[in-house]
Amino acid sequence: MTSVTIPPMSDPAVRARIEEIKGMDDFPKPKGTANALIRLTQREGTSLAVMAHALKSDPTLSVRVIRVANGVGDTGHGPLVSLRDAVNLLGVPPVRALALGFSLMETCRSGQCREFDHSRFWSQALARAVALQLLTAAREGLPQAEAFSVGLLARAGELILATVFPAPYSELLLHPAGPQGAELLRSEQEAFAVTHTALAASLLLDYDLSEVYAEAVASLDLSGLTDDAQSAGAAKARQLLTLADRIGAVCVAPPAAARGRMPELFALGRHLAFEAENLIALCDRAAHGWREWGALLDIETGPMPHFEECTAEALPDAASDAASVAAPPVAPPVAPVPPIVAPDTSSAASLDFASAVPEVKQRRVAAGSTESAPMCVLLVGDEVRVRGALRGMLVEAGYRVAEAADGRQGLSLAIELQPQIMLVDLLATEIDGIELTRTLRQFKVGRSSYVLILSAAENDEKLVAAFAAGADGFLTLPLQPKLFAAHLQAGKRVAALQAELRQEREEIRRISAELAVSNQRLKEVGLTDLLTGCRNRRYAMDRMQQEWAMAVRSERPLACMVIDLDNMKQVNDAHGHAAGDNVLKLFASSFKDEMRAQDVLARSGGDEFLVICPDTSLEAALACAERMRAAVETLPIVNGERPLHGSVSIGVAVRDATTPDADALIRLADQSAYLAKRHRNTVATVQASAAPAQRSA
Repeated sequence: MTSVTIPPMSDPAVRARIEEIKGMDDFPKPKGTANALIRLTQREGTSLAVMAHALKSDPTLSVRVIRVANGVGDTGHGPLVSLRDAVNLLGVPPVRALALGFSLMETCRSGQCREFDHSRFWSQALARAVALQLLTAAREGLPQAEAFSVGLLARAGELILATVFPAPYSELLLHPAGPQGAELLRSEQEAFAVTHTALAASLLLDYDLSEVYAEAVASLDLSGLTDDAQSAGAAKARQLLTLADRIGAVCVAPPAAARGRMPELFALGRHLAFEAENLIALCDRAAHGWREWGALLDIETGPMPHFEECTAEALPDAASDAASVAAPPVAPPVAPVPPIVAPDTSSAASLDFASAVPEVKQRRVAAGSTESAPMCVLLVGDEVRVRGALRGMLVEAGYRVAEAADGRQGLSLAIELQPQIMLVDLLATEIDGIELTRTLRQFKVGRSSYVLILSAAENDEKLVAAFAAGADGFLTLPLQPKLFAAHLQAGKRVAALQAELRQEREEIRRISAELAVSNQRLKEVGLTDLLTGCRNRRYAMDRMQQEWAMAVRSERPLACMVIDLDNMKQVNDAHGHAAGDNVLKLFASSFKDEMRAQDVLARSGGDEFLVICPDTSLEAALACAERMRAAVETLPIVNGERPLHGSVSIGVAVRDATTPDADALIRLADQSAYLAKRHRNTVATVQASAAPAQRSA
């Protein structure tokens, strides 16, 4: 390929080309609630209160935003459950960018570009987002609230090119050299007159994310760029983003390729003053977060990477490090990040809108009122024209009155208070009555208010427009008391019906929640052995199939154990079945103490257990089985004149070329257990060339 110069984003031709691509029909765009939220937040003066309520209309997106907010470190807050608190913490631009990222993740999971792996793209984007959030928490100086959004969208330019130019981009990816990094940028510049980094950086700027991040994304894959060529903030952002990108690449890579990437990853970490031990811990946390997000978003993630395989002794010396980033000042060890906490979905998230409403005047009901919860009426309009004339009448009638001087204030207050009745001046300032009604009806919380438009004169055109906007009635000023009272009575009747419907919905939700809990408990009971508390055979067979599929897909080992209790018949015959039950519970507890967290113990039969060991070699499984055998060997399972001690025979097998499916692996483990049973108190495997070791009680 001929030498191609990559112009900077500031080049007018680059900006023009980016705008041209954004205007193409196939340019990936957010849809549904995300699109509505983004359009809403682009308006000037949109309050956090309005944004939080708009976001609340999409429970799935709300949960994700709260989860991202809980991942922001060193903010002094506890676990967040309030959507308003999450929006306050993150701010409008990051939430808007999250809406974009999660929407594209749903709508762009496949495409016409044959050589572009959409599944791998989103999986790595998730890992990069989690890693960058952890890295910015460990290194101060960059906006932590934006880190997850930036990590998610840092390579969105690749997705854009693959979507807008599917056939040419597919041919580009088929380049014999397999273009990557700077080579890929040169190929893109030659083919499309723009690079994926420029497109992604432009996207970040469109969503008002920090310029330091946009500059870092624009220079992410440029070779030969020194930190002196960028501002200090952009250079630091580029370093952390590059490290997060490498962590994401390790997470999605096959095991052999992942091990090959480890030295470069840790060399980059050394330049950023991360000790190897601290970086391994951070990478493990990033990988755990990546897998949790993958399960939440239905994105394939694969097994946990083994970052600990690259020890400090195996890392290259700094002198031989080929990384292009410069070493920043030595920073303290990685700081702990608050755990990611999902919101409590059993109750509505609390939202506080007081900060969004400027100086609101509220009037309480008259002292003589006997109603415990008087109906709320919101007056919106001029003091002389509307509020002064109606306030006294409403208070005397026993209503709780709230007031707003203009339409913008009235909209915020309506969303906060959710009044049963609204009296809105058609000529309200800032936002007139018709526009206020139209905007209010876009929110779920604004659809229940009974809205009456007030006007000094009847106007058929305005009347039609008011009803089209969602108004429930139209009154002419000055009001006729009887007609006004009739409209208020209609509003009270509608409010009562809505309250009744809400109560019925709450009851349905409560019953549904109770049924869901009961169903979950029944499901747990159906998959649990009631005597030992372990999983039962049904669960074990399903789980084995899942682990087998993941092991085959990711080319990771999978081991299996069959454990046979040696003396159970002797115990049952001599001491009764109650003693035998106690022995089973005692053994199961001892097995769990010697297993890893990811291993699965199940009771598969009367005196037989099955253990599933993901990501475990034959040698590691044999070592674990030996620990389990030794743990029960000295247990005094029956006291008396002739005390009886524990004894188990364990067969071990691992997935290899001779095991075509999960059932074959279990059969191998069963054959190994039969071999161990010949000697008793033994660990054995038919896959080992040496004879099984014998250990007597």
